[in-house]
Amino acid sequence: MKKRIVSALMLLLVLILAGCSNGPEYNVKFTKDVYFQKDTELPFEIKVTENKKAVTGLNASVEFAMTEMDHGTYKVKLTEGKDGTYSGKVALQMSGKYEAAFTFEKDGEKSEKIIDVQVTKPKGVAKINGDWITDEDVAFYQLINQLQLAINREAAKQNYSGAQLQEELSYLESQEKANADKNQLLTQIIRLRSMAMLADEKGHQATESEIAAAVDKVRAQYNQYAGTKQLISSYGEDQFWATEKEQYKLIVLSQKVQQDLIAQVKKENPSVGEQEIIYLAQQKYEELLVSQVNSLTIEIL
Repeated sequence: MKKRIVSALMLLLVLILAGCSNGPEYNVKFTKDVYFQKDTELPFEIKVTENKKAVTGLNASVEFAMTEMDHGTYKVKLTEGKDGTYSGKVALQMSGKYEAAFTFEKDGEKSEKIIDVQVTKPKGVAKINGDWITDEDVAFYQLINQLQLAINREAAKQNYSGAQLQEELSYLESQEKANADKNQLLTQIIRLRSMAMLADEKGHQATESEIAAAVDKVRAQYNQYAGTKQLISSYGEDQFWATEKEQYKLIVLSQKVQQDLIAQVKKENPSVGEQEIIYLAQQKYEELLVSQVNSLTIEIL
């Protein structure tokens, strides 16, 4: 009797395996890693190929389960992107080793694929070509914006009065609230790093003397205002100026790209005035920035 039961179970297993093998054999690769952050849904992305060609039009889902602990399963419906990519968001219980069981369906055919994935805590809020943008980076950019707002606020009090002053202060207050927007801060960081990377690709370098001169200039500006000195002191002066030096290396590099474009526009438009030259160069800069950003691998969590 027991032999019959075992034989029946084995036959059933064979039939199941045979049924699973009927579907196409897809290759699945994570193009955006799976991360864990407590009580937070984080994005991930896969690319599906068959014979090295992107597979589109799939109805796709995935179920995550830890391989060494039982924390239940996490099923996610995937959304199709471009060129065989599919993405979703998941809030996992913890970091560690997981199995990702994918189910695909297209034209009535189903197939499955199980792959192992190591889930880790993110080291920041975004990545550019694998380099992290950390929470500390974002906080520093927020501080830089606060410093500029402090300068503008003190300048407004010196130059305006009455209703005009109140209007200017109200505007600066709205800018203060906008400065808390993480996406806006990330955009600033990505813009600067992208153009600095392009400058590096073009062979430009930021020398120590160029960086020091730029930092000395901004230091002199900040020292003119009580509000900026207080903000820098609260952050920690040594830490602030060390970080500012790293930022100005990127700024000097991006300025060299701007200088290249100004020289190019002048050569192409010898009879155009200075203001028009700057305007045309800025347009070219923005076009180049878009092209550069599109050429990079940027992940935002």
